[in-house]
Amino acid sequence: MTYRQTLRWLAFDRHGIITTQQAAAAGVPAVEVRKLATRGALTRVGHGVYRMDEAPTTALTPYAQALALVGHGAYLADESVLAVHDLALVNPRKIKVATTRRVRAALPPTIELVPAEGGDHVEHVDGLPTMPLRDALIACQGRVMRERLVEATRAAAARDLLDAQDVADVLDQLGKAPG
Repeated sequence: MTYRQTLRWLAFDRHGIITTQQAAAAGVPAVEVRKLATRGALTRVGHGVYRMDEAPTTALTPYAQALALVGHGAYLADESVLAVHDLALVNPRKIKVATTRRVRAALPPTIELVPAEGGDHVEHVDGLPTMPLRDALIACQGRVMRERLVEATRAAAARDLLDAQDVADVLDQLGKAPG
């Protein structure tokens, strides 16, 4: 298999986004990734992050790109989790990414870094790490209308994204919210 075929295989599995670390783990040296970008097979979107133009973009591609730009240990947070699940009718202007480490890379204005809490557990949605949906619904209080959060909680339960205990906990927390 050629380097380009290997990267294509990786890109199709990662919403079209590839990092040089992922490529190296698959046996493609970083220098070959840069060569392929120079030849037009890849588009550089940030330091060590590339988009393969042959791979189809999805609604999750911007989220995968944001996570790759922030780097290892990053996960989606708050409204971005609701958007990935298509809940609460949210369409955030900025993708919220949580991380525990310092990020020195220049990030586009569409990415907002938020501090990760030490006890956060990470779930995965189509290969993208996210904060638990239960925690995201509670964290969005005050930024998303309560009615939308209640409706999103019930919709998540209907889609088996939350169990009965989580639904009860979220609705209880939303009921205590002012306003």
